[in-house]
Amino acid sequence: MFERKKWAPAFAGATSSFDLRVMLDLTPHLLNGISLGLMFALIALGFMLIVGVMEVINLAHGSLFALGAYFAVFIMGLNLGVGIEARYALAFCLAPLGVALVGMALELAMRRTYGKDPLYGLLLTFGAALVIEEVIRLIWGSGEKQLLLPPDLGGAMLIGGFIYSKYRLYASVAAILLILLLYFFLEKTPYGAMIKAGAHDSEMVRALGINLTRLRLFVFALGTALAAAAGIVLAPIWGVRPHMGVDAVVPAFLIIVLGGVGSFWGAVLAGILVGVVVAVTGAYASEWSLLSMYLLLIALVTWRARGLFGKKTALEN
Repeated sequence: MFERKKWAPAFAGATSSFDLRVMLDLTPHLLNGISLGLMFALIALGFMLIVGVMEVINLAHGSLFALGAYFAVFIMGLNLGVGIEARYALAFCLAPLGVALVGMALELAMRRTYGKDPLYGLLLTFGAALVIEEVIRLIWGSGEKQLLLPPDLGGAMLIGGFIYSKYRLYASVAAILLILLLYFFLEKTPYGAMIKAGAHDSEMVRALGINLTRLRLFVFALGTALAAAAGIVLAPIWGVRPHMGVDAVVPAFLIIVLGGVGSFWGAVLAGILVGVVVAVTGAYASEWSLLSMYLLLIALVTWRARGLFGKKTALEN
């Protein structure tokens, strides 16, 4: 009994010190995971808009994500007679608009597939993804590019006793603002109401006199613009290369399933969850980092087939 009393405080102190050290080591990886997850969610939300309204899986979404980053690189390289901060702001505004125009052209091409076997839409968007990637290679080459950043966004900062990247903090704030803007647009504007209605009952939308063809064009433009914005935000972290879209479209599809098809906040929460799992796994077992999100999908869908916030389906009956 005496020996237990003697060593208990020392053991407790050692345990407390160990826990604190583990938390300090884990915190940067958790923050990186949340930052990555917010950007994953941004990609997934654009993907989900197109799936919900148009009922087609856009396999070109990742290539349009990459195209947004390349458009930003192109704008940043122009000699516009303004500072780098103004050029970056211009790139962040114009690059998504340029990608939205490309997305609208793709939607026009897809109209002949509406009402037919979904395989036609899948094949068309898959072909479009290959074409966009090859166009990127022809114009910008196969080598990796770097997106120039304003000096204020570079470097590191001290947060709670550890060093953290300024850019990752900026990327997180940018992703949060874009997600909130999209949420308020969908929930508080008549256009958002039309988009949500089109996702649930396209025939009723048409009966109400809403131009469904124009609505689909607008939704495709919005979804691809979000993909481009995510590409610009992620470019300094991932690097800019022609096949970077593959790294984006797979997590986006996985996040939609995890969060529940059609659930806005389900996609956001699933994105953060995937980001944290990938970041923490990558820190301690890098070879498992990509596999970890698939294991997460298997575990969650086994427990809840409809995803985190999805509606009950025949799979659970």
